[in-house]
Amino acid sequence: MAQYFRLHPDNPQPRLVKQAVQIIRDGGVIALPTDSSYALAARIDDKQAAERLRRIRGQDERALLSLMVRDLSELANFAMVDNQQYRLIKSVTPGPYVFVLQATKEVPRRLSHPSRKTIGLRVPGHPIPLAILEELGEPLLATTLILPPDTEPLNDPETIRERLEAPLDLVIDGGACPCEPSTIVDLTGGEPVLVRAGRGSLAPFGLEEPA
Repeated sequence: MAQYFRLHPDNPQPRLVKQAVQIIRDGGVIALPTDSSYALAARIDDKQAAERLRRIRGQDERALLSLMVRDLSELANFAMVDNQQYRLIKSVTPGPYVFVLQATKEVPRRLSHPSRKTIGLRVPGHPIPLAILEELGEPLLATTLILPPDTEPLNDPETIRERLEAPLDLVIDGGACPCEPSTIVDLTGGEPVLVRAGRGSLAPFGLEEPA
């Protein structure tokens, strides 16, 4: 049965942040708010937690999982970026974007795309995940909380608790989030490629909004 913490969306209570981080360190899978929708998250090096996260989402190993990082100082540990890519990412972070990048050897093989060796990276613009990342001291494995057969992400913590009380270890209630997923942009080629349109504007990438 999932625990349920109410965290202030602007000033998360340090005591509850520490408790949430301990649940993650103990192998827990949690739901937490972001600057787009709610997301599922687990510890990066916990294979069983990653498998549970995929089962909840109904995903196989080919589906993109992203690493949620606290700031761009961690970027070079997990992705290979040139100066142009870095400047572009820096201009829109923190924010509701996931960037598909070439993974470094620091990324566990099971987390990168099995054929392309890519990884998604995100710097969230929400105080709750940033506080958790700061306390944890390492990235989180994360994915937008869209449950099969839904096509829209979940943004209400009470609904998340009702639907996922058994498979989750913790639901963090930080209030309602926008009911939009993050925007996913592939930066592995010469030009940005839109993978999924979401809350983030496409203008910084010279891309047009889908019709």
